[in-house]
Amino acid sequence: MKRIDLNCDMGESFGPWNMGADAEVMPWITSANVACGFHAGDPSIMRRTVVLAAESGVAVGAHVGLPDLAGFGRRAMALSAQQVYDLAVVQIGALSAVARTQGVKVMHMKPHGALYHMVERDEGLAKALARAVYDIDASMRLLGRSDGRLVACGQQLGLSVAHEVFADRRYLSDGHLVPRGERGAVIEDVNIAAAQAVKLAEEGAVETVDGTLLSLRADTICVHGDRHDAVAFARLMHQQLRASGVELRSTEH
Repeated sequence: MKRIDLNCDMGESFGPWNMGADAEVMPWITSANVACGFHAGDPSIMRRTVVLAAESGVAVGAHVGLPDLAGFGRRAMALSAQQVYDLAVVQIGALSAVARTQGVKVMHMKPHGALYHMVERDEGLAKALARAVYDIDASMRLLGRSDGRLVACGQQLGLSVAHEVFADRRYLSDGHLVPRGERGAVIEDVNIAAAQAVKLAEEGAVETVDGTLLSLRADTICVHGDRHDAVAFARLMHQQLRASGVELRSTEH
């Protein structure tokens, strides 16, 4: 039986400002990437998100982002490898401490937004991010772009990795995502996105924007929780994957 993890970025609210429908999406996913206060989130949101995930039997991971609340971590920054390492250590460490108070272990790390793409363009940054995970907890799993630079750096260190694919994003023929600023980068139709998820899970393949079929390793599928229809999207993807005979469980199991 094919199996796949459904991961979702969570805990991205801040103070009284609410972002996403975490409680409603949580039952339909298997892994939660919790914002650690740099691109989004705050200490109380982190704690509440960890508790919510634990109550739902969902694996908790650190969603490490750039220090840019105003830009939601989606604006690239000129950072050295040491700075990326330090940012990751602080964020993973903070979430790990919060989680420990709730009897929960942080199982994985996934970079957010601009950092996700920066480490794919710069091997030095990718090595620094992977090293931060390794130095904190070598049993922690590293989530990154399928067949990308980050997971390769993680494997070189001996880390367990998960190759991530996207159900609601269009792909270029080189395996990169179509940039968000370009028309058609995001698949708005939940039925089309769910069908892409099933194809990725069953066949490890996706149709690119130029019509070619691209093979991708698929260990985990990202569910974007900041979509306006995030709950319906997560539920439909969950249901269609199950109906296709795909087992849903976190990469930690």
